[in-house]
Amino acid sequence: MKFYYVYILRCSDNSLYTGITNDLERRVNEHNDGKLPDAYTFKRRPVVLEWYQDFTEPNQAIYFEKKLKKWSKAKKEALIKGDFDMIETLAECRNATHHKYKP
Repeated sequence: MKFYYVYILRCSDNSLYTGITNDLERRVNEHNDGKLPDAYTFKRRPVVLEWYQDFTEPNQAIYFEKKLKKWSKAKKEALIKGDFDMIETLAECRNATHHKYKP
């Protein structure tokens, strides 16, 4: 069975990078080896694997990676820590027009 991995790397500047691969160890090594000079991680090496999830369906992995890329850094940090309550809190709408805030 083939696996696909969505992963989060912590870069040397403390930023987070989200990606997808079918070979996690190889891909992390490629980031650290600086294979692509135009890549986000190239000037932010070394990188450390902070979190990953495996998928058996590539479309599910692609969907989840796209979703994660839109998350705030705080929400990604909560995922890394496994703090699912915080993820839910950070996902709440804080808009003044939200039904929770209407009198």
